[in-house]
Amino acid sequence: MSPNLAQELSAQPDTPETEHHLANISHAPPGAKPVLVTGATGYIGGRLVPWLLACGWQVRVVVRSQKKVLARPWAQDPRVTVITLDLEEQTSLTNAMRGCGAAYYLVHSMISAGASFQDFDRRLAESFATAAAQANLERIIYLGGLGEEGSTLSAHLASRRAVEHALAAGPVPLTALRAGVILGSGSASFEILRYLVERLPCMVTPRWVRTECQPIAVRNVLYALVSCLTTPPTIGATLDLGGPDILTYQELMQVMARALELPPRWIIPVPILSPRLSSWWIHLVTPIDHRLARPLAEGLRNRVVCSDNRACELMPQTLLDVQTAIKLALRRTRGGSIETRWSDAGAMPGDPQWAGGTVLNDTRMRSTRASADELFTHLSRIGGEHGWFATDALWRVRGFLDRLVGGPGLRRGRRDQQRLSLGDAVDFWRVSNIQPHTSLELAAEMRLPGEARLHWRIIDRGNRRILIQQARFRPHGLWGILYWYSVLPLHGLVFPRMLSGIIKAAERSMQHARP
Repeated sequence: MSPNLAQELSAQPDTPETEHHLANISHAPPGAKPVLVTGATGYIGGRLVPWLLACGWQVRVVVRSQKKVLARPWAQDPRVTVITLDLEEQTSLTNAMRGCGAAYYLVHSMISAGASFQDFDRRLAESFATAAAQANLERIIYLGGLGEEGSTLSAHLASRRAVEHALAAGPVPLTALRAGVILGSGSASFEILRYLVERLPCMVTPRWVRTECQPIAVRNVLYALVSCLTTPPTIGATLDLGGPDILTYQELMQVMARALELPPRWIIPVPILSPRLSSWWIHLVTPIDHRLARPLAEGLRNRVVCSDNRACELMPQTLLDVQTAIKLALRRTRGGSIETRWSDAGAMPGDPQWAGGTVLNDTRMRSTRASADELFTHLSRIGGEHGWFATDALWRVRGFLDRLVGGPGLRRGRRDQQRLSLGDAVDFWRVSNIQPHTSLELAAEMRLPGEARLHWRIIDRGNRRILIQQARFRPHGLWGILYWYSVLPLHGLVFPRMLSGIIKAAERSMQHARP
């Protein structure tokens, strides 16, 4: 394993456990065919690829945005081949699969496809199975959801099961791994649980809090995903993945409270809260978008417990209990060493057609003696826990209003508080372009009647640097234009102070660095 990869996989503070899991996985046999990974910019896929590399596999990564995946440290590994295509392009997908032994199917579209995500996911899976057959693939590996068969399954779990059936219907053998609640730093389930427990000492909840579940640590899931490649009996098998503990969601919340060193939470189940109301409550209290929260909330009514223990019999490993999994995830969260996050899978913002039509600008610039490195270092810390360099109270108000109308608000924060990569979420923005030491662009994801970008450029002028800050807005119709002019007074308060704050922080750092 290379030093950089080892550091990425075993980032502090839980190195020993990660190394233990990696040491027990069988490595790729000599001459093994490459494996193909879809969903590599998502929560599981982004962690799976470095595990595969650590075990000696060559990896082909299929992504929609090459720039986004190239920001990952593992993308520079010579054993990684990045292929840019849309999974709906069946011929291109077949060509990408040729020569591979196995393919991981780790995609779903609960947010991007809207209310029709079930039909879209099923069609995508059918196309994937056809492409796999045409490419003579040896097997498909799919991570789906636990839950008993039947009409009582939620739309989310029923869609996962439909995808599993579509993949299995083709001639290529399917290894279907089913997991329920996945506990890991940055996962949607973990974030919902943590924020609800942290913020609400007393909760009025739906009756689903008394439903049983069998949570599993994310590293145990990754172990199974990699280990099945060298475990022939898993070919064509359907295996349930769960940890050693079976408990209700109410009990799970109390375990989280103890891990956070908080008093026991008061939880009052009532029969009147619908999944829609629950999803909006999750939206307001946690960073999770209501469009993602609703199918997850609906799924909580289903008991998600393993039907057997065959996964551990075929692929023995040490399963982390709930308390240990939560503590490790909290350590990574507090230490700022989150490898992937639920928000990573957001669509890469495209470049609006700024030419033509109405484009409104707010451009400001200032010169400074601070170096380009210092300017970019502090610019890269914008948002998240650090804030916005000035008028943070106004940003919090804007974030609260955005949450009320269904936007992400500020609680989404950032994955890494010091560094930014292309595609990273930054509160209710996303990094749409980044050139180290030169420029940074954020695309707005808050609810707006138009398309907004916030762009900084650093220009070197010998003994001085010029920092240019530009807010651009392409309004959608009259409402967009009215919105822009209504917030202009706030721009006059926020943007000059933000620009000055970035420069002052860079200048202070340079002064402290002088001998």
